[in-house]
Formats: sequence, C-alpha cells, structure tokens
Amino acid sequence: MKRRARVALIVETSLASGREVLQGITRYIREHRKWSVFYEPRSLAESVPGWLKNWDGDGIIARVSSPQIAHALLQTGIPVVDVLGMAPQAQLPLVHLDDAAVAQMAANSFLEHHLKHFGFCGIGGANWSDRRGEAFAKTVRAAGHDCAFFRMHAPLHEHWSWEREQDDLAAWLAELPKPAGVMVCSDQRGEHVIEACRRADIAVPDEVAVIGVDNDSILCDLCDPPLSSVDTALERVGYAAAELLDSLMDGGPAPKEPILFPPRSMVVRASSDALSVTDTDVVTALRFIREHACDPVDVSDVVRHVNLSRSTLQRRFRELLGRSVHDEILRMRLLRAQELLAETDLPLARIADRAGFRHSEYLSAVFKQRIGMTPGNYRTSHARHPAPLRNGRNGAEG
Repeated sequence: MKRRARVALIVETSLASGREVLQGITRYIREHRKWSVFYEPRSLAESVPGWLKNWDGDGIIARVSSPQIAHALLQTGIPVVDVLGMAPQAQLPLVHLDDAAVAQMAANSFLEHHLKHFGFCGIGGANWSDRRGEAFAKTVRAAGHDCAFFRMHAPLHEHWSWEREQDDLAAWLAELPKPAGVMVCSDQRGEHVIEACRRADIAVPDEVAVIGVDNDSILCDLCDPPLSSVDTALERVGYAAAELLDSLMDGGPAPKEPILFPPRSMVVRASSDALSVTDTDVVTALRFIREHACDPVDVSDVVRHVNLSRSTLQRRFRELLGRSVHDEILRMRLLRAQELLAETDLPLARIADRAGFRHSEYLSAVFKQRIGMTPGNYRTSHARHPAPLRNGRNGAEG
C-alpha cells in the first residue's frame, strides 16, 4: 500500500488571503489524494519555522515572504511551491495572482464612474504591491489621467508609526485633486486610507473613492463606509499549487514561468459607490445623506444643511446624478434595508425602523417597487450584495 505523501503548509492564517489558499489546498486533497499534512498557525511576518530543518517530508507549499525563508526551503532539497512570490531570486515554482489584472480591474471600476484623478497606496519594498501600483498607473494613464503614489511602511519596519503614517497619509489625500479614486494594495491597508480620509475631513466616496484587494469581507465591513474590493478568489491559487506540488513529487517538471490567476470580480461597497461630482454643495449634501439617511430626516433637513434654496439643490442633483434629493435618501435607506435582510434575522419591523422607514408596510411597498421583489423573497435568496435599484431617476419627490 502506497505511503501517504508528507506535505507541509507554511501559509498564514492571520490573513483571509492565506486562509483562502488553504481552502483551495484542502479542496484538492479531498478530490484527488490523501496527504499527511503538517501545519501550524502562523502570521505572514514570521520567520523560518524552527521545525523545518529536521522535518522529514516530501513536499512544501509556502507563502514565501522573505529570502531567508526561501533559502531554508531550498535547503530541504524537496519540491516546494511558492504561493506569494516575494523572493523571486530563489526561482521557486510560483502560483500566484496576476497583479496587473487585479490593478486593471480596480482602475476600470473607477474609470466607469468617470473619475479623472487617481492615487495608489502601496507598501514600499513589496514587489506584489509595486506591480499593482505600476499596472494601476499604466491603466489610468492610458485613459489620459495621472496617478499619485503613497508608499506605506510595513508594520514591522523600524520607522513605522501608526500616528505618523496616518498624518502623512491624511496630508497626501488632502492634496489630491477631487473627486479622486484611490486603489489600496490590500484590504488590510484599506481601513488605514478610509480612517485617514476621516482625519482629513474628506468624504468617502464623494471626494475620495477607495478600492482594496482580496475581498476580505470581515475587514471590508469593519470599514466605515464598507470597503469595495477586488475579489481575487485565492482558493484557485491554493488548488493549483497543490496540483503542481503533486506533479513535482511524482517527478514532473517545474513550470518555466509563474502560473498566474486573474481576479474573479469587483465587489462594490459604499467606499466607491460614487459618481464624479465636482459640485461642492452636492458633495456636502451627499455626505449628509450618507451619514443621516436612516435618521428621521427629509429633504428640508438636507436643504438647511447645505444652505441652498430647495429648487437650486434639486436642480443640481438632477443635473449631476439624474435623481432627486428624496430619491437619494430613499436609495440609501433601501441599501441599509438590504444589508439587514441579508445579514441579520431581525424582524421586518425592526429593519424598517433601523433603515429609516416609518413602518414595515411602507418599506415593503417601496422595496417591491424599487428592488423588484418583496423583502421576504430578498431575504430568502440570501443575496450577499444589494440588487440594483430600479427607477432610480424617476422616484417621487418628497
């Protein structure tokens, strides 16, 4: 009876990206071969594991984050597949994301919203971040626009300080021409950018729209507003890495080039749900609506906050957004109702109250008119992302 292959997984569990890679490896093992797997929880910042030097195994899949780890893996003399690629000089077989395609997807999402000013926030010295930044800038420049850069320190860098970096980032964001689209190299840093916008009193997404990478739903939903993100579907990377390691352990040849996977989709949340609006009064009104739509406010409250006449604000809204102030209030309330229906078990009356509707019957009527289904059907479908609103340009004025 053939002995099970002994495989070590040096992949972090501290990040959703690492956990997705592990899910793909798990799926491959269940579908194809039984491995004897050696694994211990770790973070991406950890150094060479102490057990590696004396470990007697057949193959390794690793997120190689440093030349030191790459050297230790090569010293084992057994097949290794890298699923990160931060030590290219080691020339380990690599299965990874197509960073250029990731950046192009984010850039195109901004361009579809007619933005003309752009920035990229990356981590200095991280080759995957540099690749994303270069491709993002190339894409927006091809459309006739420029791109500013902000390079963050890694958290373990000797010069890293949260407060100093937030101040520097806030100052950089304040200098960007508005409205702007900012791509962040990862979801982990997306929260930093949104917080820096708040520190600089910059409205997200109306003045600065933000997109991250990896679609780490927990991190994205922790942001305020929730962070839009490129869904990289890293499970495919883990599956392909396991498939490649299986081949290498059977004596197959190593690929001559990296195996790269494109992203799956763009997941739009509130941090990038904006059009290119240069009218500062409309931006002020939009920000007020986003922050207070679920409170007992109406059009007159928005008018008082902006200090314009009702007719002037309505005219500018329709010219720039194609909808009325009342429509925008209703749109934000429906988005909140959709979130609560999909993510909680709250009764409809509680959802109506939290979303700013007078009673559940009114929510049901508006929901059916604008979304095209009842709240109950929407909840049953377990839709993770809100359905597009219908008749957004023609709602009744309030």
